[in-house]
Amino acid sequence: MSVDPHLLDDLEWRGLIAHSTDLDALRDELSAGSVKFYVGFDPTAPSLHMGHLVQILTARRLQLAGHTPYALVGGATGSIGDPKESGERVMNSLETVAEWVQRVRAQIEPFLSFEGENAATMVNNYDWTASMSVIDFLRDVGKHFPVNRMLAREVVKSRLESGISFTEFSYVLLQSMDFLNLYRDHGVKLQFGGSDQWGNLTAGVELIRRTNGGKAHAIATPLLTKSDGTKYGKTEGGALWLDPELMSPYAFYQFWLNVEDEKVGELLRVFTFLSREEIEELEAQTAEKPFLRAGQKTLAEQVTTLVHGAEETERIKAASAALFGGGDMHSLSADTLGAALREAGSASFAKADGIPDIVALLVLTGLASSNGEARRTIKEGGAYLNNQRVEDPELVPAESDLIGGSWLVLRRGKKKFAGVEAR
Repeated sequence: MSVDPHLLDDLEWRGLIAHSTDLDALRDELSAGSVKFYVGFDPTAPSLHMGHLVQILTARRLQLAGHTPYALVGGATGSIGDPKESGERVMNSLETVAEWVQRVRAQIEPFLSFEGENAATMVNNYDWTASMSVIDFLRDVGKHFPVNRMLAREVVKSRLESGISFTEFSYVLLQSMDFLNLYRDHGVKLQFGGSDQWGNLTAGVELIRRTNGGKAHAIATPLLTKSDGTKYGKTEGGALWLDPELMSPYAFYQFWLNVEDEKVGELLRVFTFLSREEIEELEAQTAEKPFLRAGQKTLAEQVTTLVHGAEETERIKAASAALFGGGDMHSLSADTLGAALREAGSASFAKADGIPDIVALLVLTGLASSNGEARRTIKEGGAYLNNQRVEDPELVPAESDLIGGSWLVLRRGKKKFAGVEAR
């Protein structure tokens, strides 16, 4: 099948190649025809996160350019976990890992096409690892790994003083064996992953050379950092999860909407499929009129649509507009509104006790520090209930005011708002 000869140029422009084994040789292979490639995901949590999304979207770029993806979900490697600098991982039960394998597979599948000439294939390394004996593993794989080179890996060096188990120390052998199996059985010639995986990636290339005399390739995507050098992918509540049960789509959207101006262009390149011209135009708009937040708005819409779908993104945008006085509150879904209000800050009251009056609600939400301040705010015309200005300080909201039967939205001025949930 025909392939896009400019794929590597596009990946380089997007800043998606931090390391490579032999870029010129890989360019020749990618230009000659469809190349089988793989990227792996270890189910060490019930959901993938922002860092994994870089790899998923990179796989999608390669498939759109005519190449053939193998998405590996590591039931075996996920049972152990790649060594991390902070200390030994907690091993999850095989039952838990098996459940997470299915959840992770379901998150990856919508991004790839499983039909056509270069249809994607989903694989699990547990299938070829579980039945392998220790003797076979040591003879066929272990003998190709000099211990001095394994000790030289940065993550291993950082753990030598605090301690590292043989299990985590040997992780690189398992991942390298994955590449060897896919190379032998499926003709996979390229593996990619994050730059923190570079040692594992090159070890797989080397194992293929040592055992088969074969030529394979590896590339690594860069670690994304904020302007101050700290890692992206973390929020105050934890990782930037792709699972809506672990992070609401509204909170996900808000993360992208609030990225720094200096990073908008970089993140548009990595996380969207917009053209070079479109991205450069958005970068220019962000530089000239940063207050419009054109880059951030496009980034938030594009990435949220990719992960959560166009309908959910539209609901989030409607909720955002309504919260700031730009729409009908009662047209919003209770789930989307609730997620938005919990993110912004919310309080609650017992429904059985009746709905408090507006003054009590303003104090309950922290929009006013006292009853007196709440009354002054109402008198000055700065208090709103469900986007309607409140003029009577004795107002008690009615049951019909509860959006979705559960929520009241209070606002003070143009920008301060909070929710109150009836429970």
